[in-house]
Amino acid sequence: MASLRERKKAETRQRIADVATVMFIQRGFDNVTITEIAEAADVSKVTVFNYFPRKEDIFFDRFPQVRELLTAAVDGRADGESPVVALRRLFVDLAEQGHPIGGFRDRYLPFWRTVLGSAALRARAREAVEEFEAHLAGLLTGIDPHPRLTAALAIAAFRTVFTHTAARMLADATADEVITDHIAAVEHAFDTLAGGLT
Repeated sequence: MASLRERKKAETRQRIADVATVMFIQRGFDNVTITEIAEAADVSKVTVFNYFPRKEDIFFDRFPQVRELLTAAVDGRADGESPVVALRRLFVDLAEQGHPIGGFRDRYLPFWRTVLGSAALRARAREAVEEFEAHLAGLLTGIDPHPRLTAALAIAAFRTVFTHTAARMLADATADEVITDHIAAVEHAFDTLAGGLT
């Protein structure tokens, strides 16, 4: 169980992210300053930077959870199960749950539009993809004969399917309309990947 201090820190981090995200979506990422975020969250600028090294990381506050999910999927897979199959299950589960990471809800559209409206956020997202790929390659080292290749293909497969589905929603499809196709595409992509890497 987390200590009181750890819980307080987590609550402060979440408050900063929640307050900032509302401001970013309402006004545009580039139009909101760290000073304004600190004032709205009732903390100092130093406190904001203690939790988030960069402004972009406030908006993408769930990125650390991506690494946790990848780690849990690879380390927690069943005996004899390949990492690719475990990742396939992870991404299908996230979609079925409508999870903010890898899932779809109609209410996520303002978040995606904010990303598309900011060159800084798009750049940070591309950088994060490389970070996730490197993290996954590290997890696969000693497990997979080609950890960097497998990690690159797995992340690319997910990213390709996810962005296609998100684009459908940005073009006016609803989450209910895309989810079945999305899950089928994830399953097809990772089945193909698993077969090709065998």
